[in-house]
Formats: sequence, C-alpha cells, structure tokens
Amino acid sequence: MAITPGQWADCTQSELVMDRIRVPRRGRGRPRRTPDNVGANRAYSNRKIRAYLRRRGIVHVIPEKKDHKAARLHGSSRGGRTSGLDTDRYEERDTVDRAINKLKQFRAVATRYDECGYVFKGTVTAASLLIWFRS
Repeated sequence: MAITPGQWADCTQSELVMDRIRVPRRGRGRPRRTPDNVGANRAYSNRKIRAYLRRRGIVHVIPEKKDHKAARLHGSSRGGRTSGLDTDRYEERDTVDRAINKLKQFRAVATRYDECGYVFKGTVTAASLLIWFRS
C-alpha cells in the first residue's frame, strides 16, 4: 500500500508497491520478492510499467489501451509486440476489485477525512483488519 495525494495517478506508484511485495513461501524460507504474475486494469497499461515487469521477469496481465493498440498497428507492417493478454487470468482481478469495494464501505476510507497520510494509512489498515476478522 502506498498513500499519495488525491491528484496523483495510481500508476505512478506501481514500482514502489511492486518493490514492497513479499510473497510468503510454503514452509521455510524467506518470502519471494517476485510474484508469478501481476494483473491490473488499463490505467496501468504503459511502456514504463510493462518494461519494469519484463525486467523483473514478471508476467503481466494488463489489457492494452485502444489508442496504444492503434499506434502499435500503425507503426509497422507487422504490428509490433502484442500485450499477450490472458483473459482467464484477467478475470481473477475481480477479487482485488471486490476487496477495494469492501474497503470503500467504510465512510472514513471512501471520503478520506484524514488529512495526514500516515493517519489515513492507519484508517485503511484498521478497516482491512475489520474486514479480515469478519470473514
């Protein structure tokens, strides 16, 4: 989780969030820092994010924006590299969307009454814990 001002785009913080990921192993051993794949919506469809994921060897499941696709097809006779969207994996992104919707059921999270970032982060953490305890 990364807290940003309201006018910032979420995709600007994708590398920061990806660097903080720790995937627990079954049994013993330190957590992995590289997930098997990353799913995101079209807002995260840009060259910088795709190149970052490619460098780290992470498979991405991000649909291509229509204008990017048109530019790619217009740029060369062969059409360039496709995004290679796996639609079955993309449908699993629904789990994240539902989790965010549950968080937004908390009024303090949805309207962000807290002015300080660290206080809002605590509010989101408390709401996440309540959701976890209730499930």
